[in-house]
Amino acid sequence: MIKLAPSILSADFSKLGNEIKELEKNNIELIHIDVMDGMFVPNISFGTPIMKSIKTLTKIPFDVHLMIEDPSRYIEDFAKAGADIITVHYEADKHIDRTINYIKSFGIKASVALNPGTSVNLIKDIISDLDMVLIMSVNPGFGGQKYISYCSKKIEEVKDLADKFNPNLMIQVDGGITKDNIKEVVSKGANVIVAGSAVFKNNHIESNIKQLRGALV
Repeated sequence: MIKLAPSILSADFSKLGNEIKELEKNNIELIHIDVMDGMFVPNISFGTPIMKSIKTLTKIPFDVHLMIEDPSRYIEDFAKAGADIITVHYEADKHIDRTINYIKSFGIKASVALNPGTSVNLIKDIISDLDMVLIMSVNPGFGGQKYISYCSKKIEEVKDLADKFNPNLMIQVDGGITKDNIKEVVSKGANVIVAGSAVFKNNHIESNIKQLRGALV
């Protein structure tokens, strides 16, 4: 089953609670939470207080994407704030194996993200320990960017590794996903799709979700 993970970075924060309820009404599988520190990426978003406040509103699992330097410092905080999956960037962590195990020690799923220019081969030795791999198909930090075409090859490479070493791996893609390219991305092996602008644009959440799902048929 293909899971949709709308990124609330693109939501209208003046009515965030209502928009999360709209996601729930449309049977969304994951809520993607982009955490940015202004150092690893050139932007700042939000942290655990926002997560705690919205956790009471929904039972949809929280997919927390840490775009921050030295993410292991904050794993416990995000786990306690309600994360169900925590993704750390390979590029931001000096001891990625230790961090993966640290995430799992809280009883939640562990994921590693790769920026567009980072080779898939770098995670070959740890892929059997992961619950998810996130392929960034834009350079992280801002919403509304265009999908980078060579990332399709990277999705295929992750799928090949998953078939060999971790058949249950979730393969997530984040960046530039629209109704026009979602089917191709899934055909390469992705099974978890992050969409921000494509879900929340024009305040037409329900119809946007239907278009994305309809494009997969």
